[in-house]
Amino acid sequence: MIALASLVILLPFAAAFAGMLFGPLLSRLLRARGTQPGTTPEPATSPEPVPGVEPVPGVEPVPGGGPRVPEEEWRDAARAAERSPLRNGPALIACAPVALATVLAAIVAFGVWREPGARTGTLTLIPTGTVPIEVGLLVDGLAAVVGLMVCCVALAVQLYSVAYMAKDPRYSSYAAFVSLFTAAMLLVVYAGDLIFLYVGWEVMGACSYFLIGHHWEDRANSRAAVKAFLVTRLGDVGFLLGIIVLGLGAGTFTVEGVLARIPAMPDATVTAAALLLLAGVAGKSAQFPLHTWLPDAMAGPTPISALIHAATMVAAGIFVVARLYGVFLAAPAALTVLGLLAVVSMAGSALAALAQDDLKRVLAYSTISQLAVMAAGLAVGGNTAAVFHLLTHGAFKALLFLAAGCVILVAGSTMLRDYGGLRQGMPITFWSMTVGLAALVGVPPTSGWFSKDAVIEAAQHTALHGGELATGAAAGAAPPHLPGAVAWTVYLGLLVTVALTAAYAMRAWLMTFFGEPRGAYELREAPKLMAWPVAALAVPSAILGFFGLGSPELRPHVGAALLALLFAAAGGAAAFLVWNKDPALDPVRVLGRPVRTLFARGFFVDEAYAFTIVRPVRALAWRVAAFDGRGLDTFVVGAARGARRLAGPLRLPQNGNPQLYLTGLLAGIVVITAGVVIFL
Repeated sequence: MIALASLVILLPFAAAFAGMLFGPLLSRLLRARGTQPGTTPEPATSPEPVPGVEPVPGVEPVPGGGPRVPEEEWRDAARAAERSPLRNGPALIACAPVALATVLAAIVAFGVWREPGARTGTLTLIPTGTVPIEVGLLVDGLAAVVGLMVCCVALAVQLYSVAYMAKDPRYSSYAAFVSLFTAAMLLVVYAGDLIFLYVGWEVMGACSYFLIGHHWEDRANSRAAVKAFLVTRLGDVGFLLGIIVLGLGAGTFTVEGVLARIPAMPDATVTAAALLLLAGVAGKSAQFPLHTWLPDAMAGPTPISALIHAATMVAAGIFVVARLYGVFLAAPAALTVLGLLAVVSMAGSALAALAQDDLKRVLAYSTISQLAVMAAGLAVGGNTAAVFHLLTHGAFKALLFLAAGCVILVAGSTMLRDYGGLRQGMPITFWSMTVGLAALVGVPPTSGWFSKDAVIEAAQHTALHGGELATGAAAGAAPPHLPGAVAWTVYLGLLVTVALTAAYAMRAWLMTFFGEPRGAYELREAPKLMAWPVAALAVPSAILGFFGLGSPELRPHVGAALLALLFAAAGGAAAFLVWNKDPALDPVRVLGRPVRTLFARGFFVDEAYAFTIVRPVRALAWRVAAFDGRGLDTFVVGAARGARRLAGPLRLPQNGNPQLYLTGLLAGIVVITAGVVIFL
């Protein structure tokens, strides 16, 4: 089992390096072999990587992170890609290993399901002088299901990208970084040592920087990449310190060793470690107050948005809390903080999503909100429900982003105001996205209904029992508790979020697929290489919830389910009624300009950071630079000038004239001789 898990990680890693080194070369070889004698070779559908690619003069950047070519040429290239996928070297190198890794991950998951229990394996032990680091893996039920989800989404993204990025001149490096991104997340999932986990954690951060800024020639993209990198690094400082505190306190960095030693560790140590870990979780999983990077990350290619939001980067934070859940159960203060941050993130992001004009930003704020739902589930003791929602969310959020890419490809815009009536020409995308939005809202019997109901039931249990967590306590330990007010806040926040989610999902659905077309585009389905992965993801989005019926914690509960459906129906009906009055207008207009602007700008959190942090730091930097230029540099330059002036008279005798040197020598001899004769 450990060997198979190792291969699941290594295959995407190998694909990343092979794609970087041999992708373009393999494309040339395959195209040459596929050309019949006496015929003219067909033109390449994807040029080789060219450093410093500039946008085509007179052509606006393609929306949705597409290649910098005219939109019509982009769509034609996407359709041409499906006719010759076997001649695309980078695509073969990227897709084949991930497909094999998906099969192996499924075998691992099946093996763990047949024989539950944790399997560990250590490759080597790295001595550090204090606490050693084990390079090893841990395969249990949590790692098995999350690893399978990561592989399935990554495979769908790689297949989809063959068409979506067909005209991109840097597709080879793009596909390689996607593979490396996937491998890094799998390392986080299967790692048995916290330091080993942290390696994958940081590699993901680097990959996100390169992929979000894939079109770095566009200043907005490069700024979004830098912002994502810096904000997540800020949280990672606390995350690393939390790992160090846990490792030193437990005497080991292994996950099993840390969890086993938690009861013997001081409460202050456990609480400090848990709070430090939450800093990294807030950064990676885009939770308040470190959430601002995720909406801006929509500047990257749409398939990357699907991978980041569904299966890698943002999922990593929630996974780590679930992996180290014993640490957080022993630190009620950390669970309280997690619950409060979750409420602010889920409700605030849902309100922001309600007022966004960009379809991708609607989905981005939706991701922040849904991750907060998972965090809320963990805070109230519903760890199984939270992990289940992580799995279902991976399916329907990947579906929604890839379906959004199909819409963007056809409509040539990311703006909801440019859509309308697309269901008539895009049946696959329409029905698939309908399933995805239904799962997002929690409409029965989609997968999101089962998982979200389980989270709400756990929150309801905790609120009604005075803050006593839904999860069981360890033998001999007191049941973990949250403050009653916090428990009720989390529960009510979840219900409000359900209504808001239904409202913004209904708005996006109606404005995209219904009404009259508001843009100049031809109604037609996306290429098969894009439509098929979308349709495939609709299957788990629809039926994955039924796989949780074997667990009592994941079965629907009548009270919680009916209450959540009532809130969802209220939110969806409100959006529909406003839209139905005038389908040509945006339903969110009823909020009024001031409120809509407040929501659309994300409550001006970015502006607040700019005013309180960015501007003071820039002002300080300017002053430091001025002091360096006028103070330190003046001192250094002045010292150099003084030395030069002092050396000027001393260098006069050293003019390179041998006659002068000889004359001085003879004069010295005469003076010395005269002195001897006169004074001696």
